[in-house]
Amino acid sequence: MPRYKLVIEYDGTPFSGWQLQSHEPSVQGALQEAILRFAGERAIVRGAGRTDAGVHALGQVAHVDLGRDWQPDRVRDALNFHLKPAPCAVIACEMVTPAFDARFSAIGRHYVYRILTRRARPVLDRNRVWWWTRPLDADAMRAAARHLVGRHDFTTFRAAQCQAASPVRTLDRLDVSREGDEIVVRASARSFLHNQVRSMVGTLKLVGEGKWQPGDVAAALEARDRTRCGAVAPACGLYLERVDYPDDV
Repeated sequence: MPRYKLVIEYDGTPFSGWQLQSHEPSVQGALQEAILRFAGERAIVRGAGRTDAGVHALGQVAHVDLGRDWQPDRVRDALNFHLKPAPCAVIACEMVTPAFDARFSAIGRHYVYRILTRRARPVLDRNRVWWWTRPLDADAMRAAARHLVGRHDFTTFRAAQCQAASPVRTLDRLDVSREGDEIVVRASARSFLHNQVRSMVGTLKLVGEGKWQPGDVAAALEARDRTRCGAVAPACGLYLERVDYPDDV
């Protein structure tokens, strides 16, 4: 049975998240419905990560097994036809070996979070940024972010309902930069805990406002206490940018 790797872009605003829901629209559900209409198969699309409601993707990766040996370009184009009008598109498709698993073969996941800092509300980027009307100190946020890079117990920055067996993760990158009116946070790791990126961003914003010092973030991390975390940043500013895989899968 041929296996296909899909690279997917979507606006998460109208979706309940990646994972299939019985009574709510989901990205996984939209893709599986498109496959049913195209190929007449009830196939399961398995993603690299379960993005939450309102979270976007520039390069989500999934795999699906189909009963027929279709040309990858045909699969891409047919799925995009049947996905309309949902804000979701397959931007690349290729045939892979059965050893490839979108979730378990991944060796790196990269997220971007956008905070718009200006008085005027976003129009073109409505529901695609966290709008904050006051200035934020990107340099202070960057200094605070350095305390989180490396291998740590991230209990402080995980959701209460997180199902991961361990709170220990290795954060390879957490960069903060100013790009025009935006503060952009980029995070990379092999895997993340539920709400980890949004929890870290919400905490870094406190530093940007001057309410916390960079050292307070280190203390919150060391506390291993969810109540020491800042408010979780809203989903609308978060994007799954890309997922990395080894060359031999």
